[in-house]
Amino acid sequence: MSRVLQLLLEGERLSTEQMGDVLGISIEEVSQELDRLKSEKILLGWRPILNPENAEQGLVRAVIEVKISPEREGGFDRQAMRISRFDEVDSCQLMSGGFDLLVIVKGKTLHQVAAFVSERLATIGGVLSTATHFMLRSYKEQGHILVDGDAEDVRPAVSP
Repeated sequence: MSRVLQLLLEGERLSTEQMGDVLGISIEEVSQELDRLKSEKILLGWRPILNPENAEQGLVRAVIEVKISPEREGGFDRQAMRISRFDEVDSCQLMSGGFDLLVIVKGKTLHQVAAFVSERLATIGGVLSTATHFMLRSYKEQGHILVDGDAEDVRPAVSP
């Protein structure tokens, strides 16, 4: 893995000067490496990590397990790309196990998410079934704990 990419993944957003200082390389070398990472589509963009309870007030998130029938010569790719293009879809991954795609969607209300699943997602040719799980609370996002306090502080006391 690139040292510049490693530094980006481990820390906050740093300037090219700060990255050069930390890595002991020139600003030009950092810039060239960032350009390479972008051109090879390794680094796709910068995204802050948000606490959904504080930043996305009123937004509903759901995880949807989708079973699909693979297409001849295309497998799951065409179906997955079609699903990925919906505005409501935040993420879409091919999975092994009991279902084929894991789709994360966002909407303004439970009804809006449910309508998306029943009217748009489930009606796509080749979609065999869906199972929707609404996210109630996030405790950790991308390596960051979101809830204040220690796990030992929130466990109930053991009674004799």
